[in-house]
Amino acid sequence: QVQLVESGGGLVQAGGSLRLSCAASGSTISIWTMSWYRQAPGKQRELVAHVNSGGTTNYADSVKGRFAISRDNARNTVYLQMNSLKPEDTAVYYCGAGPTYYILNHWGQGTQVTVSS
Repeated sequence: QVQLVESGGGLVQAGGSLRLSCAASGSTISIWTMSWYRQAPGKQRELVAHVNSGGTTNYADSVKGRFAISRDNARNTVYLQMNSLKPEDTAVYYCGAGPTYYILNHWGQGTQVTVSS
């Protein structure tokens, strides 16, 4: 059974940085597209970034230039480096895995990111 476990969330001041990790177990992530989504209170879950099996990355316009997604297949882990954080980045961040960024077979439990102004 595949498990995804996110970590690295927390409380940070605006302008600060956090690095989220998503560790997979039960199967290799190397063949999957790995995605980070987020959901703020009262809002729909939205795509933040994704990286396909070949390493190609894509970002939501709201995080371009500030966030960076990366994958380490040897460690079966995907990361989200978040810099220049803004209060509007406050959300629960979820890691997902699947054949594409919009077809996700597996989700993590989420990690809370709170950015104070």
